[in-house]
Amino acid sequence: MCKWTKQSHNIAVPAALIGVSDFFELSVAVVISLFGPNSPVVLVTTVGVLTEVPVMLMLVKIVNKTKHWFPQPSFEKNI
Repeated sequence: MCKWTKQSHNIAVPAALIGVSDFFELSVAVVISLFGPNSPVVLVTTVGVLTEVPVMLMLVKIVNKTKHWFPQPSFEKNI
C-alpha cells in the first residue's frame, strides 16, 4: 500500500510494521473477550503472539532489501 501511494521508505517501513503488529494484539483481545481468559484458545493465541518477534525480524530484513523500491525523501537526497 505504501509503495502504491509513493511513500518514502522511512514512512513505509514503520507503517507496515505497526500495521502487522496490531493484528496480533487484536487477536488476543478478541479471543479473550469471546472465550474467556481460562480457555485453551487463549493459550494458543498467546503462543501465536510469541511468533511475532521472529516474523517482525524477518520483515525488517525484507524491507531493508527493498529500500530501493521507494522514493528517497528530499532531506536524504542532499546528503
